[in-house]
Amino acid sequence: MQSILIKDTTREERLKIIQDSLNCDDSAGCENCSGCGVFGAGDPFEMYRDYIEGKREIKDINMSFMARMFIRGRNENPD
Repeated sequence: MQSILIKDTTREERLKIIQDSLNCDDSAGCENCSGCGVFGAGDPFEMYRDYIEGKREIKDINMSFMARMFIRGRNENPD
């Protein structure tokens, strides 16, 4: 498997990685379910724009998203 790190990919390759990973490149894979918005990510291409543009690794974006979800979930459902 080819590396997906920014240093090992071009912008075009990173865009394809996101399209293929999310399967939401306007192909039959995207069912327009609005799931991205429901889970707080919004437009997946906006969420991963920094990766596509070579500014942040996917791992870092995902970690930030999960941290937001965990904190938000705890605030919305206090024990």
